[in-house]
Amino acid sequence: MPLAEPLSERDDALRLLAERGERARAGAGGLVLLRGATGTGRTALLGAAAEQAAGQGMRVLRARVTPEDGGAEWGVARQLFGADADLLREPPAAAGTSPAEHRRTQGALLWRLLETYARRGPLFVAVDDVHAADAASRRWLTEAARLVDGLPVLLVVTERSQYDIDPAGHGLAHGLSPALVHTHTLAPLSAGAAADLVRAAFPDAEPGRVADCVRAGAGNPLLLRALLHDLSSWTASASESSSAALPDTCAALYPGAYPDVVSWWLAGAGGATARVARCLAALESGEADRADAARTPDRADGARTPERAGDGAGPRRDWCPGHCPDERRATQARTVARMAQADPDRVTGWLTAMTRLGLLRRDTDGLHRYAHPLLRDAVLSGWTSGRRREAHRAAAEELMREGAPVGSVAWHLYHGAAVAEPWAVDVLLDAAAEEVRADRPRCAAAFLRRALDEPMEPVRRATVLIQLGSLECAAHPSGGLPRLAQAVRLPGDSRDRLRATVALATALARSGDVTEARRMLREEEQRLAGRPATVRTLRAVDVLLSDATPHAVRAGQEPPPPGPDGGRPDLLDAAHRMLAVRHGATAGLISAREAMERIRVLSEGPADPVAVPFLYGMAALVAQWADELDEAERLVRRALDPLASFLLHPMHHILTDMRVDVAAARADWDAVLAEPHARTARMWSSGPGPTSAHTQAVIALVETGRREEAARLVDGFDLRTAPDSWRTHRFLYARAVLRAASGQPDRALEDFLECGRRQASREAHLSVLSPWRVGAAECLLALGRPHEALALAEEETRLAEVWGTARVRGRALRTLGEATGGRRGLRLTGRAVGLLRAAPGGAELIAALIAHGRLLLAFRERSQAREALHEAVEHAERLGAVRLRRVAEDLLHEGGARRPGAPRTGPEALTDSERRIAGLAAEGRTNAEIAAALHLARRTVETHLTAAYRKLGITRRTELPAALPPAPYGPAARAG
Repeated sequence: MPLAEPLSERDDALRLLAERGERARAGAGGLVLLRGATGTGRTALLGAAAEQAAGQGMRVLRARVTPEDGGAEWGVARQLFGADADLLREPPAAAGTSPAEHRRTQGALLWRLLETYARRGPLFVAVDDVHAADAASRRWLTEAARLVDGLPVLLVVTERSQYDIDPAGHGLAHGLSPALVHTHTLAPLSAGAAADLVRAAFPDAEPGRVADCVRAGAGNPLLLRALLHDLSSWTASASESSSAALPDTCAALYPGAYPDVVSWWLAGAGGATARVARCLAALESGEADRADAARTPDRADGARTPERAGDGAGPRRDWCPGHCPDERRATQARTVARMAQADPDRVTGWLTAMTRLGLLRRDTDGLHRYAHPLLRDAVLSGWTSGRRREAHRAAAEELMREGAPVGSVAWHLYHGAAVAEPWAVDVLLDAAAEEVRADRPRCAAAFLRRALDEPMEPVRRATVLIQLGSLECAAHPSGGLPRLAQAVRLPGDSRDRLRATVALATALARSGDVTEARRMLREEEQRLAGRPATVRTLRAVDVLLSDATPHAVRAGQEPPPPGPDGGRPDLLDAAHRMLAVRHGATAGLISAREAMERIRVLSEGPADPVAVPFLYGMAALVAQWADELDEAERLVRRALDPLASFLLHPMHHILTDMRVDVAAARADWDAVLAEPHARTARMWSSGPGPTSAHTQAVIALVETGRREEAARLVDGFDLRTAPDSWRTHRFLYARAVLRAASGQPDRALEDFLECGRRQASREAHLSVLSPWRVGAAECLLALGRPHEALALAEEETRLAEVWGTARVRGRALRTLGEATGGRRGLRLTGRAVGLLRAAPGGAELIAALIAHGRLLLAFRERSQAREALHEAVEHAERLGAVRLRRVAEDLLHEGGARRPGAPRTGPEALTDSERRIAGLAAEGRTNAEIAAALHLARRTVETHLTAAYRKLGITRRTELPAALPPAPYGPAARAG
């Protein structure tokens, strides 16, 4: 690769030297001092100036000083004059002459030698890196500068001039009159000149690649040339194109000229400056890790989360305490100074100087940062891992002292050495809790693992092990079992052991070993026989785990065993009664109203924190079935509160399922599909096999017209090996829905019937969330078997009348009407439409309107049929129910109506949810505020906004007010 011209933007210096050379040839000599920071091209400029002077007829004398030459007296003169400088080896002329007098004599001899050279022709005397020269040579050059104005001699000297932590000595021009020396300081390369160098090396480089290289070059010609050299070898050896992303680590560079230049710069700057530079890099790297974690929330499939609509991801301002940029910069300088044990004022000056040079940049938060992560990594590469850990530990201590957020302190603790102080564990645990709330469990687990490196009491260590084991089990069903088993073995009171035992039993059950989990609970119950309250809690957990076993005796059919103290076992009784209510609901024995009354009584009053998730969770489950969706959400939140310490509990996965189920009950398909992991087939925290999120995602994809994606998700699971659980039964129902929508009624019927068979084995005859009889009846009608369809519809209607909610009754009547046909069927579907107008959601109402419209068309009542089908189309458009909308439109077309064209762009194309959310955003509300106001997940808001931007043809939030009509978004409309 042809390297770029090294003298970019140095024409002004060459013109100056040419002018001074012309004056020297005329007999008016002088001194030109070229100053600049390391790597700014002083040597290259001096070489070019020497060639220029030789071309003008001047004799060139050159000397280049290295640090190794600094101890050799008269080193510069020996290089300039060669053998003629042997006179410096002569002993003092007379005995008793002092060394100082002898040096003055030698200086005078050198001056006369210079005069002799000058009489032979004009001279260009070039001395490179004079700051490293010996004292005698520097004194002689200073004296020569005072005397040379009458000779045809131009002295050109380069000197390193850079702000270091340890103040440098006096420069060559110190003590000289400004009239005797012309000083020229070499500035860093401009961004334009650096970009030209990059494009010269890589003509096909994309703009982003060029900008990255300019930043990593930091305006330093030597550093930029080294980077381009490495990239040339790197791209050639890795078969990468010149548009490949610039690496963030020096380990990816070969042969490594770039980090070598950085190491050389730090070595020349001195030990104190190198420590400060590396401490700043360590401080910045910890915050960079935190920022990366914040921008890329965990995904189970390892993918990065896309940018969120309407939310910028700028640098965090809270990690460095201060109310304004000046205060934050002062805190940063103070922290770095303490880490490096340096003078804070010198550190402040160094940060400012390096920013002017381009090695650092001032970010939007006002803080100094390295120009590019690659430069930061090169600065750190000179330290061993042990030095880095100590630096991160010091950073954590200083940030803690300054009052920085726990997240920032924790990242440095994570990378640092053990602190062996209680505050370190506090910070790591608090930071882990923040990461869990931010949906970043991998970061939380990392902090908890780091906390285990610190000394702590056994009770606290057990808490950390439980939390860590719970998070590891969330990544893999059996991943945290060793941690939880260790927590059980640690000494502690019965309360601590109870929490560990419940967590371990839950983990064992989720990994598929329910028998071992129940055996462990019974052993623990015998060991704690003298603690009645603890035994009742263990028995309640055992009851819940037994409910997950396919062939366990139904809890609602057996009386609760007596308490260990012979008294009334309140908790155990409540657990059995809760399961009895659920059993009665699914068996079709009690109504929704009766179930809610019983649940409200059982969930009142104080309860053991370990039992709270169970009591409120079961209450929320029944409330959801009863279409009390707001109450279900409130109960879910109350049930999850005791689990904030990451405690594994048998109800945990049921509670997380319910959040998705509530969104599906509201027909909020976008919210369902925005749920993390919903569209990826894999192992989950509750064990192998599909989850409720998968079930609802399949149905949502079918309803929104994305059957191919739904099929890929279904194919990701082998239901033959999945556990026999409620979740697997429901996924069978979702697969049947997909097959029915794909024109495979025979295969769909098999799945519907298998779902019903499995649920019947658990005495769940009324399936509120998986109405398999409804689906099976529709398939039988499609296969021409109406009598069988009618039998299923009648049974569904009988059970629905017992349960009594509008949604279940309306759905059953709609199916019965379709199976019955005739005028009676028309009346039944009409009753279904009336009932479902009062039900939440809307998808069932659309299906009932379609069924009613189809029967009206059969009786040639076209006007009423079109009215019902038009209403179905409108509801489907608002919900985004693409499948049902197409069915309704096809029926309208069959009935003689012109096929409506669905708007694709403009305000009319927005769904009801998109219109509502876009209206709130147009009023200036943030995504978080909209999510809180509408009780939605933030990802749901972002998904709706992204779709609204696309349909409205805009790219930013500020364009919403002009793109939306004002009338529909006022307070009155939203209230309606």
